[in-house]
Amino acid sequence: MEVLKMANEDKKDFNAMLYDSKDMPKIQIITDTRSIAKYGGDRMYFAPPIEYDKVMRLVPFGKVITIGEIRGYFATQSGADFTEPITAGIFVSIAAWASHQRDSDKIPYWRTLKARGELNPKYPGGTLAQKEMLESEGHTVIQRGRTNLKYYVQNYENFLYTLG
Repeated sequence: MEVLKMANEDKKDFNAMLYDSKDMPKIQIITDTRSIAKYGGDRMYFAPPIEYDKVMRLVPFGKVITIGEIRGYFATQSGADFTEPITAGIFVSIAAWASHQRDSDKIPYWRTLKARGELNPKYPGGTLAQKEMLESEGHTVIQRGRTNLKYYVQNYENFLYTLG
């Protein structure tokens, strides 16, 4: 199992990062035709980090959600065509690490998966810790690949949490 570390994670205040909204939320109009075709429109939404924390804490025991599902929810709520994917991945990790650093008010970040039900090696403890948490909630985690091993929640679609 791989454990990817975020740079200097022991020195960063992820809770401060969680509340640093910069200039978000915002909608940006994009003009790149390939991106417009890929994402189905030109209205790209940026959600602040705390919004990911708020959604991730809603996922109940035994259920999971994907970053893509969260992005779709934010796009719908904001009237955008899609939510920017790179910041989404970063902000999900920030929410996980912020929870990990807190003594209380933890969120069940391990229930938030990458695309196709893949576990997130950038979470605290990496895929091994996430695997243990998910299995303790009744999920089966399977391994795929020979050299570039990845881990997935088996039949994750059957356990998806639907946002409002």
